[in-house]
Amino acid sequence: MKDVFVVSAVRTAVGKQKGYFREYLAPELLGLVLDASVERIGLDPSLVDDVIAGCVYQVGEQAFTLARMGVLASKLPETLGGITVNRQCGSSLSAIQIATGMIASGIHDVIIASGCEIMSKYNIASDMNCTLSNGLNAGHPFGKFYLDKYGLPSQMTSAQLIANKWGITKEECQDFAVSSHEKAHRATVEGRFAEEILVVPGLDKEGKKIECSTDEPIRPGTTRETLDTLKVLPGTEFMTAGLSSTVTDGASAMVLMSGEKVRELGLTPLARVAASAVIGSDPVLMLTGPITVTPKVLAKAGLSMSDIDIFEVNEAFAPIPLAWAKELDADMSRLNVNGGALALGHPVGNSGCRLSVSAIYELRRRKGRYALVTLCTGGGQAPATIFERA
Repeated sequence: MKDVFVVSAVRTAVGKQKGYFREYLAPELLGLVLDASVERIGLDPSLVDDVIAGCVYQVGEQAFTLARMGVLASKLPETLGGITVNRQCGSSLSAIQIATGMIASGIHDVIIASGCEIMSKYNIASDMNCTLSNGLNAGHPFGKFYLDKYGLPSQMTSAQLIANKWGITKEECQDFAVSSHEKAHRATVEGRFAEEILVVPGLDKEGKKIECSTDEPIRPGTTRETLDTLKVLPGTEFMTAGLSSTVTDGASAMVLMSGEKVRELGLTPLARVAASAVIGSDPVLMLTGPITVTPKVLAKAGLSMSDIDIFEVNEAFAPIPLAWAKELDADMSRLNVNGGALALGHPVGNSGCRLSVSAIYELRRRKGRYALVTLCTGGGQAPATIFERA
């Protein structure tokens, strides 16, 4: 198997729902990061073999193979294909994993893995119970086979179940959320995200054109007291919007390349893909996958928890990374060091690639060796990938 390297990585800032990117078509936003990923390293676009994009809500403007539409919206040649994958919140990390496998096996040498989601237009369940062009209801996938076994759990209730099972209190969740905003704000002020963010045009609250260079959802000054003012979500004991990731928009991309091609082109890689894994988990608890996939990917890499310098565990809901940390006895100082989705938002199909981009740049900034990225997903799954600084 060939070694696979990340030679370029870029993302947009994250925009709030109805924020920065509310007037973008998803292919247009994706096209910007696809272009930037090759332009940053002066790569001849004709050398790219394929584009893989993660996207969850593949309807409307995100339908018709978003990856290919992103290519057509970009400066890349129209001879370049594209495929879109959906592993719910892990979609774009799975795009990276699929690209890695295709390069490692020798099928391709250069692939752009990416993610994009415009949740201002399409968010939770947009692809279910929607109206088809013929006027009929599209229905949903939860047939008797599913309902008889699992009922119809929501992610909010699953998050509460996880908090209860691992003995995580409301106060712990609130403190974690406050910390996420504080870390993300500090990282922004200190310019830690500047290198990874592609500055693109967008709109401010008043509809004026601006250059979008920082993540929009961060709320500095968040406290327990402000979180206490929020309404408790139905079916939960203390889950609120403040303990949940925000509905957001964004896109990201990275160029993956075989070691032979890296040397041939004389490029300096950012990181090597050290190992990847994926698991399915209990569909009722649903969001516990990171707990079981982490030991699996560590074993594949021949590493232990203490070897990892940075953990990016997606903050879909506050109890998820907290339960992960309790179960695996993780060093909290290495977890989501620049904040997570509670502060930065979670544009679902984009998040896996966004987390990976951020982890790679922070790994290089700290001169660490390994970063581990993982996300829980709707339906009970979790991918995980370990990157090694090159």
